Amino acid sequence: MDMKQAGSSLDSLISSFNTRIAELQELVIARNMYPASSVTDLKAVDAALKAMELQVQAIKDRLREETLAIPKAKKLIEASLRQQKKLQSMSVHVPERTTFSNSEINNRSILPEASNQLPSFGPLKPEEPVATHKEKKGRSPPPLWYITAAELDSLSSYMRGRLTLDKVNAAINDMAAYADSNFQLITAPKKKLAENLWEKALFPRELLHDKELRDIAMTESIKGKHFFLETDIKGPSLKLDNTGKAILTVLRHLGRISETRIGHHRVIILSKPQT
Repeated sequence: MDMKQAGSSLDSLISSFNTRIAELQELVIARNMYPASSVTDLKAVDAALKAMELQVQAIKDRLREETLAIPKAKKLIEASLRQQKKLQSMSVHVPERTTFSNSEINNRSILPEASNQLPSFGPLKPEEPVATHKEKKGRSPPPLWYITAAELDSLSSYMRGRLTLDKVNAAINDMAAYADSNFQLITAPKKKLAENLWEKALFPRELLHDKELRDIAMTESIKGKHFFLETDIKGPSLKLDNTGKAILTVLRHLGRISETRIGHHRVIILSKPQT
């Protein structure tokens, strides 16, 4: 049914309603001996009829809008079909794999950067023995056993003094760095380092020969533990001043460090806190 047919059908429907209302009006007037009293009823019927006419008009407007939208929808469908055919023809000529996954892209971008950052200590020798599981386990970085606010508050006021949690934990970071530096010197053979790098590594301890440091590491009380010497304490957070000595006293009391003397050196060992 096209628009004209729908409109003519609605017009005929409205015309039949009008005819029916007119007949009802005539019947009411004929039956009522007092026509003046039937005016209210007729007004109500007339209002209902007008409301129906408005609804019918709204339906006609909606049908007109839908009819006008049909050609636009057809054009959109045709354009979509043409685009689909183009994409299908393009997919036939595209190679099977032209893109990389996210993990491959990350690996390709990370590997060159990592290779540029590696120190150039000479070519690697394939005949070097691979480290065993025990060696890898022993080469773990120095632990960072920070103290908590509750531990600091548990100390007496004269021992705590003006120390803060941040100062003490910053000193723990320094101690771990000292221990790691000693560990690197002990485990790295001198012949595998360039001569200038070895001299720079030994610069902070001119008076301590590498053999002497190795001997300290091999003693029974030190072997297998992370340690540093009192002469290593040079900041930035931990220094051999009154504050630094107070921090060492607090950490010794809380079980984070222990001390021993080997020869003329005061050795400070990183200890695991007792739970």
